[in-house]
Amino acid sequence: MSNKIRKAVFPVAGFGTRFLPATKAMPKELLPIVDKPLIQYAAEEAIAAGIDTLIFVTGRNKRAIEDHFDANNELETMLRAKGKEAQAEMVRNIIPAGVECIFVRQAEQLGLGHAVLCAERAVGGDPFAVLLADDFLTDSKPGVTADLVQAFAASGKSFTSSLSRCFTNPCH
Repeated sequence: MSNKIRKAVFPVAGFGTRFLPATKAMPKELLPIVDKPLIQYAAEEAIAAGIDTLIFVTGRNKRAIEDHFDANNELETMLRAKGKEAQAEMVRNIIPAGVECIFVRQAEQLGLGHAVLCAERAVGGDPFAVLLADDFLTDSKPGVTADLVQAFAASGKSFTSSLSRCFTNPCH
């Protein structure tokens, strides 16, 4: 077994009930944070950590996640025709060359452990990371994932991480 983590599992099959009504018709993972959806930040963190295979465990009504990470030649062509080269490149580079996206369907929601188990075939016997794109973390460059990937490479041991931040002056 390799000491390099090259695969990441993103369990994204949930209903997103904490964010209703916004998530009734839109996956919570696609809710925008400034100019990108939440799931894209998680994918970028994994890629920055050296992970090149992104495995998304999806469920019903999550096709939009697949569409987000898929190529969209028609959109790129239209943007270029309108002279919007920077936007066309942004669309093209959502997933960099050399990074593979795999989508696995969780037919029935039986919890987080079951969602990770649904990725078993795609993961194979390789070490992997699990990223939960439920929360947006800032001030985390290059990211917690990179730290965990490096720790695994150095030790060969499994790690878990949970991070939360309390604001001293929350604004509501």
